Amino acid sequence: MKSIKSKWVLCAIALSLIAVVVPVIAKGPSGKAGKSNTAFLYLYEKDADWQIVDGGAWGKMKYNLSGPEFEYLLNGHGLEADTDYSLIYYLEPQTTWPWPVTVIDSGTTNRGGNINLKGSVDLGMDLDGPADDYNPEGGAKIWLVLTDDIVGGSLSGWNPTEYLFENNLIKYDDTDE
Repeated sequence: MKSIKSKWVLCAIALSLIAVVVPVIAKGPSGKAGKSNTAFLYLYEKDADWQIVDGGAWGKMKYNLSGPEFEYLLNGHGLEADTDYSLIYYLEPQTTWPWPVTVIDSGTTNRGGNINLKGSVDLGMDLDGPADDYNPEGGAKIWLVLTDDIVGGSLSGWNPTEYLFENNLIKYDDTDE
């Protein structure tokens, strides 16, 4: 009888560990998909220390690494319901406020707080950014922000608890720039 109870306890512990670990594993790595022209970027809700909020809002973006148009598909989850959001490219370093941004797309979350943005846009530029100690290879920041915080092509409001921030930087080569 003792052996059966021990097995049940071990089984319960294993299942509880799986329940905690699986959501993190399910989000997978950002970056290039094999030898293809496709890559993935995960975006997350972050706290004041720029750490990912456990169980917070998140999104996954599929995009092309190069081409005449930036093709993307973003699915966001756990956001504010019935709210307008914009997918932006944010170039660092910014030295003035408000911060100039490039709006890639905009849309509205559904009642469940989910959003789906899909399209192809001629940005007329590469997406990249300067190298620094934190990101020696450089790259572009992609954020999902409240549309109301963008005025005249600049991020003029700051409500970071409502945003999704990149977990990695991306690079995109506009081949007809």
